[in-house]
Amino acid sequence: MKKLKNDQILRTRFPERLCHWMIVLCFFLAATSGLSWFFPTFSWLSAFLGTPQMARALHPFLGIAVFVGLCYMFVRFVKYNLPAKTDAIWFRNVKGVVLNNHEHPLRIGKYNAGQKVLFWLIMASIIVLMISGLIMWRAYFAEFFPIPVLRLAILAHSVAGIGLILLILGHIYLAIWVRGSVTGMVTGYVSKAWARQHHDRWAEELEAKKAAKGRGEA
Repeated sequence: MKKLKNDQILRTRFPERLCHWMIVLCFFLAATSGLSWFFPTFSWLSAFLGTPQMARALHPFLGIAVFVGLCYMFVRFVKYNLPAKTDAIWFRNVKGVVLNNHEHPLRIGKYNAGQKVLFWLIMASIIVLMISGLIMWRAYFAEFFPIPVLRLAILAHSVAGIGLILLILGHIYLAIWVRGSVTGMVTGYVSKAWARQHHDRWAEELEAKKAAKGRGEA
């Protein structure tokens, strides 16, 4: 049962919010250092971690931190990101969603169908990045693999890395586009009106739980 605070609904608890923002920081540093090697014109991005040598030393550990953080987020949120029959309604009305048209109820749970797709793509990308990154990690594991495997690992790591960066940029854009989303991830709370507008089925489920609890205490 989610605790209510005046007209606010607790959407994301503190441990998940803390983990989210730690992932943001670690991913930013890992992504910028990775881009600095992938695109020579972005070599200056490694300065976020100090020297290029320091960036190369810290990049793998930052990647591991992102992986561990996303594993925790997966455990906490996977149940909300499983496919549901009502997801089809969101896909049929995706144009209206993009245009911020809320005339028709979309029966959206805690996360909509687009967020679910993003969730699974991010999880798939980080698994590819983790496996390929370990294989090509010269300080510890690269010597155990033949050159063709290392080349494939570098290719997979590069493609998955660029893909994950694009997914995260899309995530940031959508969070800014839907007013109240960023505030919700900072404070943990969203308004009841926001919940009804963007996640109507989830809001109804919370109200039903509240009503059932009220009847039980009566």
